[in-house]
Amino acid sequence: MKRIRTWASLVCGASLLAACGGGGEDANTERGALLAAQLLGKVTIAQIDAGTAASGLQALSGTAQCDVDLSYITYVTRDPHGAPASATAGVLVPSGAGAACTGDRPVVLYAHGTTMTQTKNLANVSSDSEGSLLMAMYAAQGFIVVAPNYLGYDRSSLSYHPWLHAESQAADMIDGLRAAKAHLAAASPTRPSAKLLVTGYSQGGHVAMATHKVIERDHASEFTVTASGPMSGPYNLVKFVDVAMGPGPIPGGATLFTPLLITSYQRAYGNIDTSLANVYQAPYVNAGDRLFPTDTPIDQLIAQGKLPNDPTFTQLFGAGGLITDAFRAGYATSNLRIAAQANTLLGWTPRRPGTVALCGGAQDPTVFFFNTVDLQADFAARNFPAPAFDLETRATLPAGVVGDQIFGGFQAQKTAAGANAAAQYHGTLVPPFCTALVRGLYQQVLAAGL
Repeated sequence: MKRIRTWASLVCGASLLAACGGGGEDANTERGALLAAQLLGKVTIAQIDAGTAASGLQALSGTAQCDVDLSYITYVTRDPHGAPASATAGVLVPSGAGAACTGDRPVVLYAHGTTMTQTKNLANVSSDSEGSLLMAMYAAQGFIVVAPNYLGYDRSSLSYHPWLHAESQAADMIDGLRAAKAHLAAASPTRPSAKLLVTGYSQGGHVAMATHKVIERDHASEFTVTASGPMSGPYNLVKFVDVAMGPGPIPGGATLFTPLLITSYQRAYGNIDTSLANVYQAPYVNAGDRLFPTDTPIDQLIAQGKLPNDPTFTQLFGAGGLITDAFRAGYATSNLRIAAQANTLLGWTPRRPGTVALCGGAQDPTVFFFNTVDLQADFAARNFPAPAFDLETRATLPAGVVGDQIFGGFQAQKTAAGANAAAQYHGTLVPPFCTALVRGLYQQVLAAGL
């Protein structure tokens, strides 16, 4: 299977409009208020199938059952301090005459993975590989997809992104869902059913798990999580940051993620450090804060001296590194570690057994797989079983032909990637296979009437 991004251009013939309007807030600051909505166009079954056939995704997605109508919405949510802020989302809606495409449809609430690109917009399925995957795997199969772009991205009013701040990211997702439901009630013959399916990848795995937790804790009278399938997320966040800041292996992409994390928690808690010079080495002192998200290409940031010139993005410490050794030495008792602990997603129990599954790959060099193992064990300690699908271990995957196809297909893709397998593992190879497994869970739960 080729990289999912390769087939996005094949749907450009759809009547898609450039996303525009709706960037500001009006007088309505109620959480989930719909500020603006725009119908972007339709992608047809034929266009979707042409794309998935060309990329090889069709072996996982299946052929499309529905056309997909695309909408772009702007809504009100809350920043980490509880102040009103606007954010945007893509809403992908099945349409057509088929039985899977009409009436009340289950809703997939999707949290996207980390991107450095400020203009990230999941409604732009012709250019966003994650959005195109959601369209093929879910919307074209009869699921309504609500995909927030997050605070700090696209046309959000917030000047930074609260990366891995569990409470505000969960609020953002919940408010995007509210606004999407209001939009669909006014503008679409296809309506959301009460079936709510929560998922997300990488950062989005953490966000999805936080959203599930907050819905059941605070909004159970408004929403019921029918099933959830977080994928490759840093759930045991404090352990993950401990590893990155300690003597162990530094996760791939760390020089990109660390500025996001420090900026997020400094803005949320105000106590990470009083001086950027204590955190960032020269010449990066004035670049780290607010460096991401941005539409400046990474190679240009490196050329400008704002990031270390390291293609693995792991040069955090030492000569030429991003972070000072003094900050690393004080990490164990730091407010950064306290913040990471506060945003770790262990110690809670979902309400509905048999409706949660995790997924990832044991060789992930970016979000280490211990996050998935630790969360599964944490659930099990409170007698809540949750399968943890490991694409590297056949025994963890579903029995029978489906599991064989997933395992064999993933291994074949790793082999085809050759020397690039490690670089592509987290961002390209794992997502479609885990998405297929999570969709299978959803289909089983829905069929069982759970």
